[in-house]
Amino acid sequence: MFSVLVCDDSMVARKQVAKSLPQDWQVAVHFARHGEEAMSLLKQGKGDLLLLDLNMPVMDGYATLKAIQDANMPVKTVVISGDIQPEAHERVMALGACDFIQKPVGVATLTATLTKHGLLAAHSENVPDDSELDPNIRDCYQEITNIAMGRAGDHLARIMNVFVHLPIPNVNLIEMSELHMMLSDIESHEEVTAVCQGFIGQGIRGEALCILSDSSFEDVAKILDVKEQVDDRIQLELLMDAASILIGTCLTGLAEQLDVVFSQGHPVVLGQHRVITELIATNRSFWRRTLAIELSYGLEGYDVRCDLILLFTEDSMVTMNEKLAHLLEDL
Repeated sequence: MFSVLVCDDSMVARKQVAKSLPQDWQVAVHFARHGEEAMSLLKQGKGDLLLLDLNMPVMDGYATLKAIQDANMPVKTVVISGDIQPEAHERVMALGACDFIQKPVGVATLTATLTKHGLLAAHSENVPDDSELDPNIRDCYQEITNIAMGRAGDHLARIMNVFVHLPIPNVNLIEMSELHMMLSDIESHEEVTAVCQGFIGQGIRGEALCILSDSSFEDVAKILDVKEQVDDRIQLELLMDAASILIGTCLTGLAEQLDVVFSQGHPVVLGQHRVITELIATNRSFWRRTLAIELSYGLEGYDVRCDLILLFTEDSMVTMNEKLAHLLEDL
């Protein structure tokens, strides 16, 4: 069977790309979080087509394309990235990519690209794009999140005395089933620990997830000059400290721009998937769909990776759009 490999360090982006594949296309879909994982899967024959992000830890998209080129692998690669610089486009094409798609990807764009390169039988011209989030609204959410995460990054940088790499926020409207897949990814991936914290304020409510890779704890302890052995207790303290900074500062930045005040619940360690799934199960209509904003922070010179995912209920968007109407009018 024809196989597709989706390589992106963002959980939301991986699911979004997979969801954008034509539903009637009989393929096996595999996932990788960075280039090293992608190369391992390609060597196993899992990837006739590679849908590749550019900005990733461990091995980025450029290095992955170079490795594929050097190994003379017969894989077709389509780059899907938020980096739309002309030079980025030129570089990936020179490294053997067959096409370049700007994030966020939708069914219509991806189908047209697959058809263009003979990877898919021609589809109807009226293939719907299931990206239900209006581009102007997405841009608006992305901009206010940029401002909020900048404040959170500055706070983190001052406390840790390091340079914080700020990401481009991934903003998507996802189904509850996709949220379950994201959380299953967190649960099944043994190398991460996560904390969730609820928030609510004036018609807006949701959950914040802070996820820290276990490989990050040693470097975080060094940065904070922790002399004790980094056992489970110290790891939990470090995660709680990072979550408090990132969640608190980011939510405060968003609240100021939305002219609301958020009340935050107590943080809960997602040692088991049970906590968040029970929360969702108590009110299925509440979580039918969710606005997911994903941020990935890195610290220069250290092997530290921390993801922050903000989940807003779909009905919260009505209030948020009203609050941001002045910005939307200018778009």
